[in-house]
Amino acid sequence: MSENYTTSQTGSPVASDAHSLTTGPDGVTALHDRYLVEKLAQFNRERIPERIVHAKGGGAFGTFVVTGDVSAYTKAAVFQPGTETQTLQRFSSVAGEQGSPDTWRDVRGFSVKFYTTEGNYDIVGNNTPVFFVRDAIKFPDFIHSQKRLPGSGLRDADMQWDFWTLSPESAHQVTYLMGDRGIPRSWRHMPGYGSHTYQWINAAGERFWVKYHFAAQQGYESIQGAEAEAIAGADADYYRRDLYEAIERGELPSWKVSVQVMPYEDAKDYRFNPFDLTKVWPHGDYPLIEVGVHTLDTNPENFFAQIEQAAFSPANTVPGIDISPDKMLMARVFSYPDAQRYRVGTNYNEIPVNAPIAPVHSYTQDGAGRHGFKPATSPVYAPNSKGGPVADPARAGEGSWESDGALVRAAATLHAEDSDFGQAGALYRDVFDLAAKERFLETLTGAIGGVQSPEIRERAIQYWTNVDADLGQALRAALESGVETPDEAAEYVGVTE
Repeated sequence: MSENYTTSQTGSPVASDAHSLTTGPDGVTALHDRYLVEKLAQFNRERIPERIVHAKGGGAFGTFVVTGDVSAYTKAAVFQPGTETQTLQRFSSVAGEQGSPDTWRDVRGFSVKFYTTEGNYDIVGNNTPVFFVRDAIKFPDFIHSQKRLPGSGLRDADMQWDFWTLSPESAHQVTYLMGDRGIPRSWRHMPGYGSHTYQWINAAGERFWVKYHFAAQQGYESIQGAEAEAIAGADADYYRRDLYEAIERGELPSWKVSVQVMPYEDAKDYRFNPFDLTKVWPHGDYPLIEVGVHTLDTNPENFFAQIEQAAFSPANTVPGIDISPDKMLMARVFSYPDAQRYRVGTNYNEIPVNAPIAPVHSYTQDGAGRHGFKPATSPVYAPNSKGGPVADPARAGEGSWESDGALVRAAATLHAEDSDFGQAGALYRDVFDLAAKERFLETLTGAIGGVQSPEIRERAIQYWTNVDADLGQALRAALESGVETPDEAAEYVGVTE
């Protein structure tokens, strides 16, 4: 029994650093998982006043127009044929601070708020279809490994690769990150994804699993490391400026919105775990179905009021849309509103940019920043006999899934073709062309060239060998050739900034 064990902030030993408490391996996350809640709530309050992650960003307002017919899969008003909905979009970088350059290599946030007639609906995703970890209990650790050392205040390649190589589920996302998608030409020239699996419910109560895809109608473009580094030194706000100026001159960016739809029963024995955030659903199994077009047409009048105070959350769903057994998603449903209450204020949903166009009938009251209130005669509790609002399960149309098991800390059930490295290898071998593979190797060599620990460097080589044996061999040869010095590799130390 080790004497060096993880504890809560009150000194109590914790059961796991890797697995949340769920009802069976694939069930719902328990709110009484005290360490998970402590870890996420503490993490949400680590910085003031900027966001802990996705601090640097920008955005604009737009319109979403439904051009397809997906009414067979969801009753959500926002996705019914011909519907037009006003939107707000925010783009961001994950790891950098407010002043960080836009063109550092990083995953980009891609979040859309739909002001629907049934309440606000938020799709809070990234420009990649997967993520680094599949259980939110590891998320604060992941971000810490990509931020700064507590002593020097500098980013550290050893810290990054130590976490990644000890978390093999990260391989698929890191392959995206180190490839051409790691540095898009602009926010206008990158795709977006809901990333998670969500649940749709139709008017008959039938349930489906879905994934969202936003394809940039401007086309996809990326920039390479040397150009990105030059831009970072010349214009730290390159993406923000590009988006603003494009909209000002009438060059309106738009995205074709599609979904993959999986019949509810398919998830039980699909070859990959469909709720694993590190996996994709091959389009050959579940092809894209057109939903609509999202266009950005209006710049903010006040950046702070309308972009910095904008609060997005995957907890914001509407009738006909719900969450899934994705362990990251279930925790985000708690963590995002909690972070917004801390960052923007208890009543952040009353701020104009966050306020829904749908009527609000709520029993919440008081708290910092409250500026709206009901007549003094209105009841402030439920149930009541004063004519106050009453919950309506039929109107809410909540989703659900079957789960019956003991509370456990365990990885989700493996499906037939689940593997931490399989889809990463397929992405490298089957999607990257020869030139992209050469750029990928160059980026990896620079990034791992900044690692000082021989043990971590060796693990990093093995990590990529597990992705693809030939890639691992080429990487070892490149690192051992001595072409990279720590100074030359320094530009890659912040690879997820």
